Amino acid sequence: MAVIKIKETSFPDLSISPEKLCYIIVKAREFDAKVEPMDLDPGSNPGDDDIRAVLEDYSDDPTLAELKDAINSLNEDEVVEVIALVWLGRGDFNWEEWADALELARDRHNRRSAEYLVGTPNLGDCLEDGAAQLGISIEEYELNRL
Repeated sequence: MAVIKIKETSFPDLSISPEKLCYIIVKAREFDAKVEPMDLDPGSNPGDDDIRAVLEDYSDDPTLAELKDAINSLNEDEVVEVIALVWLGRGDFNWEEWADALELARDRHNRRSAEYLVGTPNLGDCLEDGAAQLGISIEEYELNRL
């Protein structure tokens, strides 16, 4: 079982578990790493291509679906926290404004929140940076997953 390092903060506990949050961060990073396909010849040999296709963004690639499924499986409070963490991580709010970020995220949350989140550039980094401001580290979880 992965150990998540959590520093003591003055914030209330998050609704989203560290494991769920870390899973979304890892999936977001996998998705963020995708690039446009370089070779349109799907019949090439992966061994000859040094398995570069794993980083290419094909329509049947499960990475996006896995990320969206993970976000869509969250309850409303968890999604709101993820949105607020993204805003915290990209600098729209600071940790002292966490309550304001949560309130605005709750006001703006809708059925398209997963699309909004996956459309956020560097989603994984933003989430990790936001979590770090609240004292949550994904280092142990990520090491055990890779």
